[in-house]
Amino acid sequence: MRVHFLGATRTTTGSMYLLEVNGRRILLECGLYQGHRDESIERNRNFPFKPAEIDAVVLSHAHIDHCGNLPNLCRQGYEGNIYCTFATRDLAGILLEDSAQIQRDDAAFMSKRRAKQGLPPVEPLYSVQDATKALSQFVAINYGRPFPVVDGVTVTFHDAGHILGSAQVVLDVTEKGRKFRYLFSGDVGRGADDILRDPQPVTGVDYLQIESTYGGRVHQPKANAGEKIRDLVLATLARRGKVIIPSFAVGRTQQIVYTLHQLTLAGQLPPIPIFVDSPLSVNATEVYRLHQECFNEQIYRFLREKENPFGMEHLTYIREAAVSKKLNDLAEPAIIISASGMAEAGRIRHHLANNIGNPANLILFVGYCAEHTLGHLILDQRPTVNIFGEPYEVRAQVESVDSFSGHADRNELSRYVKGLTGDIKQIFVIHGEEEQSLAFAETLRGLKPGAHVTVPTPRQTIEV
Repeated sequence: MRVHFLGATRTTTGSMYLLEVNGRRILLECGLYQGHRDESIERNRNFPFKPAEIDAVVLSHAHIDHCGNLPNLCRQGYEGNIYCTFATRDLAGILLEDSAQIQRDDAAFMSKRRAKQGLPPVEPLYSVQDATKALSQFVAINYGRPFPVVDGVTVTFHDAGHILGSAQVVLDVTEKGRKFRYLFSGDVGRGADDILRDPQPVTGVDYLQIESTYGGRVHQPKANAGEKIRDLVLATLARRGKVIIPSFAVGRTQQIVYTLHQLTLAGQLPPIPIFVDSPLSVNATEVYRLHQECFNEQIYRFLREKENPFGMEHLTYIREAAVSKKLNDLAEPAIIISASGMAEAGRIRHHLANNIGNPANLILFVGYCAEHTLGHLILDQRPTVNIFGEPYEVRAQVESVDSFSGHADRNELSRYVKGLTGDIKQIFVIHGEEEQSLAFAETLRGLKPGAHVTVPTPRQTIEV
């Protein structure tokens, strides 16, 4: 078996790995590459293989850096099945449609700029119709149910605890008379999640391909997250200010809503108005409610015995733009949760523009902000930032709580690897910036001295 490391190799974006086994080709992930505009367009439009020659696609979860280029793959000739869990299929349905609309808007913006230079317009990477076609090729399989994908390869999904429906991909391979188990970790959750189950341990692993997003660092303790949120919100209420929370639509928004719900039920927060202002977040929350098979015991019991964990009397979900605009006129304290988490797109930019100049307000980040994004610039304590091309003075309080990260850190990844059984012969460290991947590779050499640990380079091919 040969593994081609085509994306998310010494970086965290554009996950894509091609496995050649028994004369067949399996694609693990087909994510959008996100970086400098020209490089992103080139890499996302042009695959380093012929899509029509792929025999099967296996998807670990619905984040756009893992599934976002599937519509383009199908448009360029892939006609086979795309295997994933049920929750991943439902989340991908809303995320790919949203991505297609972003592609359309981005192409329109670029075409307008090019027209001024006398250049021809650009086409979007794919359309909503392309996303719909790709979704028609999805085949959903539940956790723990082995299924054949090509001759000699059976796949089983195990819960990865990262986002709803996220999976570790176990490939049981029979090749030229030998059998072995290849584990692709997908993105690994931290465990002890408020909503999701812990990553399930996998037995009998011979080869491991593992993510390393935070392979060289340790998160803030989870136990302190609720207390810190409570203290920051109460201090803002005392100033009669508003709390603005940029939040990823899938996973993070639901976790923040659940945390605020629990604090309110415990009497640690007053029933302050809370608004989730993001159509994508609203749709994602509805998908969460549909997939209780992914919930841990605590939240499942809460849902069955008490009430909806993602809804309370003073919580309002907003889809319509007209209702969103009315939040600009709010005079009373409130909490506004809006996408995107890095403040690069969506309605959050409007809320930041309206509130970032008031020292009574709090801008609270609850996730990772990549370098050069608006969120990163605000967290960097810049005195002014540009929003919609205009400078805004940053006078609001700015805070960050990284305890809600959906990715395991160095210690949690180490615990995950210790939980695996089997004589692991090779380990491939992927999905991390180079510094993080190399650091975790060193950790793994100490944990698994009998395994050969490699940090593949982009486009490298390794024989298993």
